Amino acid sequence: MAILVDAETRLVVQGLTGSEGRFHGLRNRSHGTNVVAGVTPGKGGQEVEGIPVFDTVADAVAETAANTAMVFVPAPFAGDAMYEAIAAGIATVVCISEGVPAHDMLRLHAFVASRDFREGSVGLVSRSGTLTYQIGHELTQLGLGCSTIVGIGGDPIVGSSFLDVLALFEADEQTEQVVMVGEIGGDEEEKAAAFIEAEMSKPVVGYIAGFTAPPGKTMGHAGAIISGSAGTAQAKKEALEARGVRVGRTPTEAAQLVAEITAA
Repeated sequence: MAILVDAETRLVVQGLTGSEGRFHGLRNRSHGTNVVAGVTPGKGGQEVEGIPVFDTVADAVAETAANTAMVFVPAPFAGDAMYEAIAAGIATVVCISEGVPAHDMLRLHAFVASRDFREGSVGLVSRSGTLTYQIGHELTQLGLGCSTIVGIGGDPIVGSSFLDVLALFEADEQTEQVVMVGEIGGDEEEKAAAFIEAEMSKPVVGYIAGFTAPPGKTMGHAGAIISGSAGTAQAKKEALEARGVRVGRTPTEAAQLVAEITAA
């Protein structure tokens, strides 16, 4: 049984008018793939043996309901081609180009992860941008979606605090439970713990990054620094748990705790 390409696949070939794109696009069609469109900027309105060519992937999707893209674009431009396909709503992107810079792919991977959130009832607030993606992905893998995702940043001075966002989640009808992602340094998580105990009726799950961080070391953000026992991940975990917040030791465990509460 096919798992990615099947009878429902409607393929758009980015770079269809080039030699490689034409060769493989037509071979795909001859082997039964439903090739519905090609894309080459500036060549919209042309055809390749009956396959219509569009200037953009968005135009191709709108006209042909393409849902899969195959990228035959030179390496320096392949990343942009993949961004374009994803932004147009293509669910499966196959990139054939060789030599795409690794940093381009890292940025693309983060972009894809940031879009991989489904609508749901879990509010997510985080000091870490990277962990926002990770926790969101872990929730998605468990079939859970987010109502709103808020990144407050990890610098010493932030515009909105955990308290501000937690209050908004408490008042939000769509949000049924909250994930709070903190990290070492400062006392924002401890303040949040006191607020949760006093003001919140919705269950909160926590995750604190930096359990292995050595004292006195700045870890990532300018605000993520610990001194002695103050500001450590363990101290924050204990403060939260003392007020009824379940805290995961890893992003995966935090997401699993959310799933347990949802199922209860």
